[in-house]
Amino acid sequence: MPDSDPNRTELAREMRQSIARHLAELHRLHIALAADSRALKRLTIEGHAQSEIEIAAEMLEQYTAASGAFLENMRGRFENRLGLLRRGAPVGPDAALGQGPVGHGPYWYAFSRLCAALRLVERRTG
Repeated sequence: MPDSDPNRTELAREMRQSIARHLAELHRLHIALAADSRALKRLTIEGHAQSEIEIAAEMLEQYTAASGAFLENMRGRFENRLGLLRRGAPVGPDAALGQGPVGHGPYWYAFSRLCAALRLVERRTG
């Protein structure tokens, strides 16, 4: 579908908004976890340092495992789609410019951006 298609534009806008809402919720959860982790110091102040250590380790281990699993899942999902995404590149010459098709540059920039994000996730989870 061309970029000027209002249905495609509306769908992309709705999907971006949905993801933005989920990321905002994730941010709120991060803030709540940070507050809970700060409250752990009360255990040490009251003479229960080992409890603080155990809870902190559990929190970090569980968070790392959950976020790592999510990132691996997303990386695998999008890496498996790279071939199909690559085939979605604009086709046909741009007669006005005498070069690649209209949208060629922005498309490949976005594709390269996705590849860079996938490499970053691989480094973080690998």
